[in-house]
Amino acid sequence: MTNIEKLKAAMPEEKYCALITSDVNRRYFSGMKSSAGTVLVFPEGAYLLIDFRYYEKASSLVSACEVILQKKYYEQINDLLKKHKTDKVYIEADTMTVAELNAHKDKLENVQIKSDGFLSKVVSKLRSVKTADELEKMQKAQDIAEEALDYVMQNVIKEGASELEVGRALDFYMLSHGAECVSFDTIALSGANTSLPHGVPSDKRIKKGEFVLMDFGAVYEGYHSDMTRTVCVGEPSAEMKEIYGIVLEAQQRCLDFVKAGVVCRELDACARDFIAEKGFGENFGHGLGHSVGLEIHESPAANTRDTAVLEENMIMTVEPGIYLPGRFGVRIEDCISVTKDGYNNFAHSPKNLIIL
Repeated sequence: MTNIEKLKAAMPEEKYCALITSDVNRRYFSGMKSSAGTVLVFPEGAYLLIDFRYYEKASSLVSACEVILQKKYYEQINDLLKKHKTDKVYIEADTMTVAELNAHKDKLENVQIKSDGFLSKVVSKLRSVKTADELEKMQKAQDIAEEALDYVMQNVIKEGASELEVGRALDFYMLSHGAECVSFDTIALSGANTSLPHGVPSDKRIKKGEFVLMDFGAVYEGYHSDMTRTVCVGEPSAEMKEIYGIVLEAQQRCLDFVKAGVVCRELDACARDFIAEKGFGENFGHGLGHSVGLEIHESPAANTRDTAVLEENMIMTVEPGIYLPGRFGVRIEDCISVTKDGYNNFAHSPKNLIIL
């Protein structure tokens, strides 16, 4: 079943049009990356309305829907609405701007525009469960990122190297070894800066006895990877080893617990409660994880609020951390796919404390 067929099956049985305008969802349904275009899905058919810049590429690449050269946007959409006798148009409430919504309300004829979030929720749910092809692309993205990690640990991370040098080396390796782009702004921090969960790499230079924390990922054919590793340059202190051990055990407890049927906030609590028992509850301030796919943050999320139930082939990062302000922090992150009885881990990189 194609993604468009899945969308049709999830929509109301009434006459409708699902209007897809966001870049990510347009790619999800059409299979082609572009910065413009509109996918229109009706019970009887689907179309990609796209301008001259992408028309030739779309004509040869897109098979999931009929490709139409965009000339007069609203006029062409109105023609399709009349052809399919449609009186309701569902839009992506979480991405369409107010100005765009008002323009569609003004220009589309004899239809009710449904901006209640129904379509956004349907698409989010479809995207949350990955196909075998999507899982394969995510594994490839992970493999590229892990190759980059191996490279920087062997060649870049050392006393005197700067955070920026480490981060740029990760990016350059991923981009020159098959990544479409990087998943997000790479985080590479050292020493006291590792206490900043989303710190920005600086020209600070690594000293002996300091942690180096790296949070990064690659994108392969649209799909993201996400991982974090914390290593030490030179011998860590006893306290650093203790904190690292607590974070590692918290992550392993979550991995032992996760499977289809687990509630997201209960997965978060698995790590949060353990870290709190060890006396560091106030030092774990972010959620345990989030889903990943065509975007780096997707639904559902493992945090204190999300009551979604995990299903087979959903994705979740498992990334507990402890951050001691002004001193150091530790985060360990794997990205997993949920199975009936447990999980498959995209990551194969060691998680024991590596001393460089």
